[in-house]
Amino acid sequence: MHTPIAISIGDINGIGAEIVLKGLSKIDKAQSTPVIVSPISVIEFYAETISFETSWNVCSNISEVIPHQLNVLDIWKDKVHPKPGVQHAFGGKIAMESLEQCIELTKATHTKALVTAPISKEAVNLAGYHIPGHTEFLAKNCGVDSVLMMLVTRQLRVALVTTHVPITKVATHITQEVIIDKLSMLHHSLVQDFGIEQPEISVFGLNPHAGDGGVIGLEEIEIIIPTLQKAREMGFNVTGPHPADGFFGQQAYKHSDAVLAMYHDQGLAPFKLLSFGSGVNFTAGLPIIRTSPDHGTAFTIAGENQANPSSFIEAYQLAVELVGKRFGS
Repeated sequence: MHTPIAISIGDINGIGAEIVLKGLSKIDKAQSTPVIVSPISVIEFYAETISFETSWNVCSNISEVIPHQLNVLDIWKDKVHPKPGVQHAFGGKIAMESLEQCIELTKATHTKALVTAPISKEAVNLAGYHIPGHTEFLAKNCGVDSVLMMLVTRQLRVALVTTHVPITKVATHITQEVIIDKLSMLHHSLVQDFGIEQPEISVFGLNPHAGDGGVIGLEEIEIIIPTLQKAREMGFNVTGPHPADGFFGQQAYKHSDAVLAMYHDQGLAPFKLLSFGSGVNFTAGLPIIRTSPDHGTAFTIAGENQANPSSFIEAYQLAVELVGKRFGS
């Protein structure tokens, strides 16, 4: 079945184009149709860099896409010259123009899902897009107030209550309303997207040792424990709050369907250690399906044919799987 998947090119000076091309060369296109939204000159540049031999169909309109082939949707009039490893506003501008086009295509169902290559938050802010990251930009442009960042492998799912928030402000964002909101989205996604009928969710505390009974912070006693009790009364199967420090080392994550961490590094640092470079960033709560590799632009190796496409391959394949579960195609 023809399942078009939009792919935003990311920062043209990072490893985005390289992992996209390497990844798509290894993906069976019988079940999907990749549509890279990028200046064709960027694709040509990196194809030469990595000796990419697969042919592609260049189109200026989505109606020109050829099913089950590699397509490049080029909406730019001028030739674009990548400068691998250089972080600047122009790279951020192209990345965001590609992302905006992909969002519109997917919202209009011309494409069934979106896979985003890495952006540089510094470069996109230099380009005038004052955003903390992909996730927040997607939420705004899809017209939703709240979304959930979830990191996924075949065996592990980690979601976050707060995402790109300075560590000094995390505690102020931990409220009963926010935790219930994130739990609800996580539960719904586990049922709808991952086919788990009655998911069990492990929830972390905020403080070391989950507060040690109030000795190391009161957020667990005053906010998190009462919230989890309310969640159980609402029908959610939740455990915790668990101390985060030993949870992964003791492999406790294997006994639940997902983990809800309180802040970015609390969940992502152990996830990236355990995922061995094959993790996927999935955004729950959007009206569209969006996945992404779980790494950044890697400017230090850009243009050197050293980038590993494993995470992109997993992100693309997960997007195709989620399309099948959500739309039955």
